[in-house]
Amino acid sequence: MNKLLTLNLRILALVGLGCLTALTSLAQEAASAPPEPTVEQRLADLEAYVNNTARTPDVTSKIPGPGPGHNAWQMVSTALVIFMTLPGLALFYGGLVRKKNVLSVLAQCMGIAGLVTILWWAIGYSLAFGAGNAFIGDTAYKFFQGVLPGNTGAGYYWISDTMWAMFQLSFAIITPALIVGAIAERMKFAAVLAFVALWMFAVYFPFAHMVWSTTGFMCGPLNADAGIKAIDFAGGTVVHMTSGWSALVLCLILGPRLGFGKESMPPHSMVLCMVGTGMLWVGWYGFNAGSALGADAIASNAFATTTIAAAVAGFAWAVAEWVLRGKPSVLGFCSGIVAGLVVITPGAGFVTVSSAVIMGLLAGVIPFLAVSYLKRLLGYDDALDTFGVHGVGGTLGAILTGVFADESVNSVVGPLKDGLVVEQLKAVVVTIIWSVVATTIIALALKAIMGLRPSAEVERQGLDINEHGEEGYVS
Repeated sequence: MNKLLTLNLRILALVGLGCLTALTSLAQEAASAPPEPTVEQRLADLEAYVNNTARTPDVTSKIPGPGPGHNAWQMVSTALVIFMTLPGLALFYGGLVRKKNVLSVLAQCMGIAGLVTILWWAIGYSLAFGAGNAFIGDTAYKFFQGVLPGNTGAGYYWISDTMWAMFQLSFAIITPALIVGAIAERMKFAAVLAFVALWMFAVYFPFAHMVWSTTGFMCGPLNADAGIKAIDFAGGTVVHMTSGWSALVLCLILGPRLGFGKESMPPHSMVLCMVGTGMLWVGWYGFNAGSALGADAIASNAFATTTIAAAVAGFAWAVAEWVLRGKPSVLGFCSGIVAGLVVITPGAGFVTVSSAVIMGLLAGVIPFLAVSYLKRLLGYDDALDTFGVHGVGGTLGAILTGVFADESVNSVVGPLKDGLVVEQLKAVVVTIIWSVVATTIIALALKAIMGLRPSAEVERQGLDINEHGEEGYVS
């Protein structure tokens, strides 16, 4: 009996000890866990969501996932930017080439969309936005590891990490597709894809990281230790300058189209070009207003400045053409609209509407002069004026952003305003040198290994039937 009692007492002691241990553990967990929010804290969290600002710190949020309104705007913006490439850019470029090459341009845009998406999922997103160092990210997010739809914070406070990755993918798709305009009608499809694959690693991923990552070398708003404290709201350096300057180098290495300067090479369909321009304009709202990363006042400002700059630049280009050439052309309106969109991109969420008017006027005049006179003076065959619009326009926009950025529009500008123009000029120089050198190396290497151009006979017959086995128009 005594032994049984002793055994029972031991069992009770062990059970008690276990319960005490469990209670101690629960108490420790409760002590370390963030406290339940008070009513005031929950209201502060709700206000933060409405204002698109940081969540209440050190409190368990009752809205742990993406905020539906801001996230919805990000989804719409992403769709709009993809719409810019397919069908916007494809139709814009497709209308500008001769009809024997229209499908080649469409295929290049679609091929680039597929290729870049695969690269972005596999490693590109991680190289662009992983912590890494000042110039390139790391492999933390390879194959989208840890990029979950219910998580927030990778891009901004109230948008899904998955939507942030998709939004940035849409930028990564259109950037190399812009280069197609400079080399249209004379580069092998395989060579285009090979060039883009290498160029993404050598140019785009590093610049997306340097300009928009919290550890980036040129990310003034997010990196206190940035070597160059520049600002770029939606891609003046990352998108337009890298593609525009790379396009110039590639078209020089590739050489002019057969018959360039000797025979007329008019656009085969200004109707398609105009339709594509309209789609680009609409899609650009996702590009610029979407870069506010929420449906807030900064997005509204970006929407307004984008509209004003595009309209003013389109009108200014056509007027300049009217004065100097005697007639305002539909091509002039289209080119001016795109130039205005390019120039306002880096400053859309940083400058006032009145400043956008000035930027639009300059966008309509300076790229027009580059396209109409500089190209003729230097004799390069930038087939669809990628350099004149995106290279020159992107450079102009980056500099003007430093001039017109206003703290009243975006508080981010305040601490960076002093000396901002100099910082913007530094960013411009780095972008030009890096893009030119990298593109030169890639293009020359591919030229030696696989060749860049089809045979002269294929070029004369057209790329559509020879490279894709199809024709855009069957009579």
